[in-house]
Amino acid sequence: MSNAIHFGAGNIGRGFIGKLLADAGIHVTFADVNNDVVNKLKADNQYQVKVVGENCELHDVTNVTAISSIGEDIIKEITTTDIITTAVGPNVLDIIAKTIANGIETRLENNNTKFLNIIACENMVRGTSHLKEEIFKYLKPEIVEKANKYIGFVDSAVDRIVPPAEASDNILDVTVESFSEWIVDETQFKGEIPNIPGMEKTDNLMAFVERKLFTLNTGHCVTAYLGCLNGFKTIREAIENDIICAQVKRTMQESGEVLIRRYGFDRNAHAAYIDKILGRFANPYLVDEVDRVGRQPLRKLGANDRLIKPLLGTIEYGTENDALLSGVAAALKYTNADDPQAVELQESIQAVGVKETLSKYTGLDVQSTEVAKVEANYNQL
Repeated sequence: MSNAIHFGAGNIGRGFIGKLLADAGIHVTFADVNNDVVNKLKADNQYQVKVVGENCELHDVTNVTAISSIGEDIIKEITTTDIITTAVGPNVLDIIAKTIANGIETRLENNNTKFLNIIACENMVRGTSHLKEEIFKYLKPEIVEKANKYIGFVDSAVDRIVPPAEASDNILDVTVESFSEWIVDETQFKGEIPNIPGMEKTDNLMAFVERKLFTLNTGHCVTAYLGCLNGFKTIREAIENDIICAQVKRTMQESGEVLIRRYGFDRNAHAAYIDKILGRFANPYLVDEVDRVGRQPLRKLGANDRLIKPLLGTIEYGTENDALLSGVAAALKYTNADDPQAVELQESIQAVGVKETLSKYTGLDVQSTEVAKVEANYNQL
């Protein structure tokens, strides 16, 4: 039987990647800093996932345990495992890189030449490649040479809505939507590619990374920002508003036109994909708050993220972008006193205005027509 270490025992870790690994008969050791979750996983060796779509199903996930992601034990575990996956959030990848580097170094110094594949399952483009760069900063040149031979760093695209946990007597229980997509770059594996039902292989990962980013992520955050502006608390409430739904759909059609031109996606198939995502937002069993989806607006306004990257594509291909520009304006209106990025965004708008703020965080030319249009939209909202 194969063994996997999964960094991040949160809702996404347990409800998505950890579940798929365990369902494939792989023994999963979750690594996390939350002692309560780690101890409960150690004691129970199982948990329950509620999968909600057309109806509700309860799935038992077994053959799991956990370990603290801090200390010597995790390094020892890395020396013998077959797969490492992560669902920790993009910012935490840099933090766990040193631990993984120490494990790799010990593993290779012990002459373990069994292949190891590492897959970061994060909401970021080429997250594993980024993790690899961070890990290699801690490795000696001779270890880097060996690592390049025996360790695969496999980029992936992941998609599953996992809302905050419902109130439960068991801290391990988690709710997820029935839809899930985990696509990996098959060209980056070392050795045999493991057979994990639910993990799809492709040799053109960027097409699927951008399809998800430009559709699910773009639509999700625009729904959240428009929902906030209109006083809605959840994604479902927001998307059930006809005006918001129409605007979100238009936004995804604009970003979709970029995908169709860039990657040759079938136009009808992509329209069906957009409709499927709108249906997911309206899932009655998922209580997903607009503030969870809208948080960290500065990251979401980055040049390679869900609002600006598709916008840059529309500029590149000379296609329509009015709905996208309106979505960017809605993001600039986002206020949340508990979110440092939202506070910083509003302080910047107060200090230097909409155009300068937008240029600063997105990299768009302050003199561009797009920035002028966003400002006009902002003033009308």
